[in-house]
Amino acid sequence: MLDLLSGVRVVSLNHFLLGPVGAQYLADMGAEVIAVEPLDGAFQRSWGGANKRVDGQSMLFLAGNRNKKSLALDMKSAGGRAVMERLIARADVLAENFRPGVMQRLGLGSDELLQRHPGLIYAAASGFGADGPYADRPGQDLLIQAMSGLAKITGSAEGARPVGVSAADHHGAALFALGIVGALVRRQRTGRGGRVDVSLLSAAIDLQVESFTCYMNGEQPDTVHQPRNIGGWYFAAPYGIYSTSDGELAISLGDIALLARAIERPQLNDFDKNAQYDRRDEVAAIVAGALAARPTAHWLPRLAAEGVWHSVVNDYAEVLDDPQVRHNGSFVEVAGATGSAIRLVNHPIRYDGAAAEVAMPPQPLGAQTREILRSLDYSDVEISELIAARAVGAAQD
Repeated sequence: MLDLLSGVRVVSLNHFLLGPVGAQYLADMGAEVIAVEPLDGAFQRSWGGANKRVDGQSMLFLAGNRNKKSLALDMKSAGGRAVMERLIARADVLAENFRPGVMQRLGLGSDELLQRHPGLIYAAASGFGADGPYADRPGQDLLIQAMSGLAKITGSAEGARPVGVSAADHHGAALFALGIVGALVRRQRTGRGGRVDVSLLSAAIDLQVESFTCYMNGEQPDTVHQPRNIGGWYFAAPYGIYSTSDGELAISLGDIALLARAIERPQLNDFDKNAQYDRRDEVAAIVAGALAARPTAHWLPRLAAEGVWHSVVNDYAEVLDDPQVRHNGSFVEVAGATGSAIRLVNHPIRYDGAAAEVAMPPQPLGAQTREILRSLDYSDVEISELIAARAVGAAQD
């Protein structure tokens, strides 16, 4: 296990994707992350993409719960509330992604907790922010992509289109972990805890930092949808994706003269830098016509010989087999907690050249309940009483 965050205890009251994945990054880096769930499990255990399951485990659950301990707890019961209070008192971080106001109604709002525990880092993720006119709205990735403009810039003249993944959730998770680590560094220096807030809306806008900067400064375009073939409204041709006779190729930045030679279209030299943007539909049409006439294998050596930045467009099967992806260890297969092997997306950062270890696959609900309660100085008798009262749940019962 990595030891970057060794000794840090994170209490994670998270569901869906942003919160669980954000806490998972911290767990990968060595923090003790205790995932607290209701007795019937958090939402991510019951829903997942493509209706796929591994031994009953959903894909959403498997995506965001490695290296975490599981505590099943009824926070509305007297016994469960007492466990939570004791757990928070011994935690460094409390991370939650309930709608604004839920934690306050449970008596666990940031103001109350930070007054009692001034060294605590209270991290909250929400759809739109902790306050404001949309604070009470349900935040969900598709809705956020639509509201933030992300679906519009990904779409074309035929209509808006969302990104093919929960992009705001994934980027928000990284920002969530980043904010918590920043607060931990400050606490180490000053002893002061505090509150960290991340929202899906802000994460989605942050994903578009280049696009929005281009839009807000200078003359604004009539639309921000993607032109045909071009990779985005603010890019000049030929930057984009083009069909070959049997596949697709991405053409990136570079000297258009190199591309003109590679695809034998000297007329491309008539377009200077300004024209490559102002007349990009013409440029794209020339490139598209040339590439469509031959198979991908014909073009790859020609583009490489001229130094044109390019790539084939992979489907997922090809990504899994890509030699650089395999070298990077971007995917890992581990023995699941239920016995079947599971394949996961690996932690994306390397530390001293090494990847984070999957020391613990996603755990059954309440698998570490007894262990956690013992660490809070509950006796075995008290633990049994809490289980019998259904204040907590344990996997082995």
